[in-house]
Amino acid sequence: MLDELTFRRDEAQKMGGDVAIERQHAAGRLTVRERIAQLGDRDSFQEIGGLAGTGQYDADETLQSVTPAPYVGGTVKIDSRTVVVGGEDFTVRGGTTFSAARRKGGQGGLVEDFAFHYRLPLVNLIDGAGGTVSSIEKRRHTVFPGVHGFERSVSLLGQSPVASAVLGTAAGGPAGRAILSHFSVMVRGSSQIFAAGPPVVKRSLGQVIDKEDLGGAAVAVDKAGTIHNAAGTEAEALEQIRRFLSFMPQNVWEMPPVTPCDDPVDRCEEGLLKIVPPRRTQAFNVRKLIDMIVDRGSAFEIQPTHAKSVVTTLARFNGRPAGIVANNPMVYGGAMDDRSARKQIRFMQLCDTFHLPLIFLVDVPGFMVGLRAEENATLLEGMRVVHVAAGISVPTTTLVVRKCYGMAGMATCNKNGVDYKLAWPTAEWGSLPIEGGVAAAFRREIRDAADPALKEKEIEARLRPFASPFRTAEAFAVEDIIDPRETRPVLCRLVELAEAPIRQNLGPRKVFNFMP
Repeated sequence: MLDELTFRRDEAQKMGGDVAIERQHAAGRLTVRERIAQLGDRDSFQEIGGLAGTGQYDADETLQSVTPAPYVGGTVKIDSRTVVVGGEDFTVRGGTTFSAARRKGGQGGLVEDFAFHYRLPLVNLIDGAGGTVSSIEKRRHTVFPGVHGFERSVSLLGQSPVASAVLGTAAGGPAGRAILSHFSVMVRGSSQIFAAGPPVVKRSLGQVIDKEDLGGAAVAVDKAGTIHNAAGTEAEALEQIRRFLSFMPQNVWEMPPVTPCDDPVDRCEEGLLKIVPPRRTQAFNVRKLIDMIVDRGSAFEIQPTHAKSVVTTLARFNGRPAGIVANNPMVYGGAMDDRSARKQIRFMQLCDTFHLPLIFLVDVPGFMVGLRAEENATLLEGMRVVHVAAGISVPTTTLVVRKCYGMAGMATCNKNGVDYKLAWPTAEWGSLPIEGGVAAAFRREIRDAADPALKEKEIEARLRPFASPFRTAEAFAVEDIIDPRETRPVLCRLVELAEAPIRQNLGPRKVFNFMP
């Protein structure tokens, strides 16, 4: 019996055979077992269901060989923390669904159940198209959609961190699981994701399109934002998953991990004094600002190539994880459009789900305006940001770097907590900027003036002194104005203070579940 066990284990390690493995390597891709080995700590993988497959027997029912199931899963340690991992084995039938009494992976599979019941993070290594019509012949009937649904995938989103790497062509169920993740990444040039591939598109719509043009990173990451990040290689994609998980707790009942930090808390960067240009309409590099205030080298940006008018970044302050939402004046002047609104919502929900305090670095002139903005429901999407912000439970800090106007500015404040608002001396705020706002509020007076342009400038000059942030501080309508150089020490202190209320409120979010 032990000889048969050894034989079956050896057969599983062969995957789809040497030819199929060579084909995988020739396409520039690792096998699923190589991916797991690269993702996890050395020799830490413990497989689940390694003997599942299809045995080939002779006339005497003696086992001759075993074709393993096209899915490999189990647990692995990442930085000494246990994580559940699973992925399609493309060398076996292209990673299509394995027909068995119980699924190993995929929606409704044992791997998801294992992550759920043991409250562990889950990593999906996606390289397959899910179901295939060829299975109809074997079953002799079709399966009603939802029999093997995404119920477990959805429930995991409110409990444990889920990360997915799209490492081949993903359609159907595997594509759905990639989206039902807190973080996803794909490889430029060798990964694609779509609801249905080119053959179905051609049959349905008569369109002939290449799979890269249909669902490559330029579409799925940069334009649509379906997948969060793109990587240049599989190794880089797996490293991004390791970095993402390093900020996350094991589940919502635990605190995010604190790491050792040798970056001084009281580090005050002189460069912060000059980062905001004297001219109010001139852009600046907000990513440079972030790098100057967080622990050195700790910033990990989510969706850097999508919806670029807002920057969403995980980072550490004295070793403690936090989430940063920063308006990017280099794109649309930092105005919020429909895409940046959805991006901000996803990120705020991620931080709130896993107890990361939020820091808003604000330079937002308001919602994007114009015909395209209205056609793309910017107002609707923007108010959804305000709606989500109203339900945030983690402590937040609002630091106005320059502009904070209108309802987009409302989306940077947390009215459920202390509602702690800070500002640099360069800050300004209100319902509308004076420019433009004067033209609307004093329309008749300007129109009836002998020189309308001069009258508009006169009114703007009259009102401008009242827009000083120091006038607001006098009225205690902003909690404090700080020297820009003090930003890191102040934020490190506030992130540390956030630990106590967060620790008292561990567990699932009470308002609503994470929405991808």
